[in-house]
Amino acid sequence: MGWLQLPEALLRELENRHPAPVEVAAGQLQAYTGVVVLGESPERLKASVTLLRQHPHLRLLFTGGDGKWWASGPTEADQAEAFYKRMGVPADRLPYERTSRTTYENAVLGAVVPGVDVAQPWLLLTSARHMPRALAVFRAAGWHMAPYPVDYRRVGFSRWSDYSLARGAVRWQLVLHEAMGLAAFAAVGLADF
Repeated sequence: MGWLQLPEALLRELENRHPAPVEVAAGQLQAYTGVVVLGESPERLKASVTLLRQHPHLRLLFTGGDGKWWASGPTEADQAEAFYKRMGVPADRLPYERTSRTTYENAVLGAVVPGVDVAQPWLLLTSARHMPRALAVFRAAGWHMAPYPVDYRRVGFSRWSDYSLARGAVRWQLVLHEAMGLAAFAAVGLADF
């Protein structure tokens, strides 16, 4: 559990599976309608604001409710809305989907937000480790989607002798969460990973 090499190798594999397309990596985003941001994380929020400032034609769809079944308090979308207001993002560039609890619900509920056309090309902005599952879910839901991965967790290679129960447990949790999601999605025959 505390040996770091195996979970780090698995994270690297997940994070490298769907790099941004060449034109996206080069900042050539004229062909894209907008960016779908999944859930609230500092890296995702920061990257989405940068994209919107650099590419004024892009719209942004933030999708995220509360991952708990009996939620109380503000949703991720409510918190993101406050952040985007502080950053000066015009409200007309930013619809929100506020009820989703899962990646599948992000895709399905985001598709019916007024003004969203899933047939148009969109960028999917999420954590690199989450991209394989998220991209498969969105494409299976009918979205015309390209990856825009952020929030890479790996920072190089650990020595073979590195051991840490705390860091190992965190890395295993990240890997297993994505692996279980990929397996469940594949089990129902909705995607090829």
